Order: sequence, then structure tokens, then C-alpha cells
Amino acid sequence: QVQLVESGGGSVQAGGSLRLSCSASRYTSSSACMGWFRQAPGKEREGVARIYLGGGITYYADSVKGRFTISQDNAKNTLYLLMNSLSPEDTAMYYCASNVGPYSRTWWAGCTFGSWGQGTQVTVSS
Repeated sequence: QVQLVESGGGSVQAGGSLRLSCSASRYTSSSACMGWFRQAPGKEREGVARIYLGGGITYYADSVKGRFTISQDNAKNTLYLLMNSLSPEDTAMYYCASNVGPYSRTWWAGCTFGSWGQGTQVTVSS
């Protein structure tokens, strides 16, 4: 199992930027992919971005493509999500996820996620 801790959320005006970070307690030989999800009030959780840890191959939801960038720093066991050109529609709780773990296993973009962070709130005002 891996523990994930997100940070970097906050309030920003439309058009602004934020960078989310996710610190993982460890990467294991089973660590293959990580990603970011978000959930807005009254809506289902949705995948935002995914990265394969081995080759750095990324995938984005259409709603964020061209605005968000997912990246990793393996030396620091840290995942990032750089969010540019934010809009009020991006307001949500953002969660970091890893394929390592048995909890709320969710398949998205070629990865089955099984560990989740506690979330960090992003609020975008118009």
C-alpha cells in the first residue's frame, strides 16, 4: 500500500494557474501508473490526467487537454498537476491516485487505481 498526500489547492480567479503536488510514501516495483481525479459537488468523480511512471506517457481528459500538465519527480516520489487557464468549471476536490492498493479500485485511461489521497480543494471564481 502507498500513502498519498496532496497539496497546492486553493482559490484562484478564472484564467489563473495552480500547481498541485502529491507526495507518495514510496514507489514500489508494482508502481506502474498514477493519476489525478476530481469531484465537483453533486457530480461523479472523473479522471483528469494519468501518467505511466516507467515511460512518462500521459493521458488527459478532453476537458483539460492543452491546459493541464501531469508530471512526476521519481527522486522525490512526487506527482504534479500544473493547471493553467483555469475556469469555474474546474472547481472541484482533486485527488491523487496510484495503481498500488486495494481501495475503491477504479479503471481509467489504461490504469486501475487502488490508492487515493485525501484530496485538495480547487476553487475558481469568475
